[in-house]
Amino acid sequence: MTVNNDNIQEDLLKESEDMCRSGVHFGYSRSSSHPKMKPYFFGVKNNVEIFNLEKITLKLKEAEIFLNNLGSKGAKILFVATKPEAKDIVEKAAKELNMPHVVERWLGGTLTNFGAIQKRLSFFKSLQAKKAAGEFPKYSKKEAGRLEKKLAKMERNFGGLQLFAEKPAAVIVVDSKKEKSAIEEARKLGIPVVAILNSDCDPAPVDYLIPGSDTVTSSIQYFLDKLTAAYKEGQKNKKEKEVV
Repeated sequence: MTVNNDNIQEDLLKESEDMCRSGVHFGYSRSSSHPKMKPYFFGVKNNVEIFNLEKITLKLKEAEIFLNNLGSKGAKILFVATKPEAKDIVEKAAKELNMPHVVERWLGGTLTNFGAIQKRLSFFKSLQAKKAAGEFPKYSKKEAGRLEKKLAKMERNFGGLQLFAEKPAAVIVVDSKKEKSAIEEARKLGIPVVAILNSDCDPAPVDYLIPGSDTVTSSIQYFLDKLTAAYKEGQKNKKEKEVV
């Protein structure tokens, strides 16, 4: 995929202030940097790696083009972010696009053992239906209490996966180092990965990498806003073509 360099320069001028304000350019200490991230650094300040805004803009634009294309197809995306700084932001973005998400704990086999996960989801939905129908009081107090606890636990683990009816066309993660298991499963199935990754991450397993702070909430928000907007634009273009 190629991106017009003239457009990158224009975007950089427009967005540089917003990016700086959002803190996207702050990496971690130089000693924790992954050697493969070196091409994306501008320099070091107070022993902290500073990302090159032009490189961020270039890679972000590539990811936006990819998301725009998925939006034009109405493709499903799985959002993954279990670190505290990112959970609420990612959950909001996923719900905005009506997409499945994991923000508590990555369950092994979520992608590679899709059938088993679907069975667990089916059981979870059956428990929800029973509670909604007022069936829990029909059980003994002990059994009803057990079901309530079971439902609460499943809500934490599967609540964001209720829209997970098919394998996703892509996975979006915040912090590729922390979400290593999700990325490994996606790669096994050939599912493209879009990731926001800080200076300590290995970019090699990621298809569409976005170098920048994956810890500062304003940075995460900035990137997620851009990605969701790109997907929505693709959806809009799809609808306009259908009308024509």
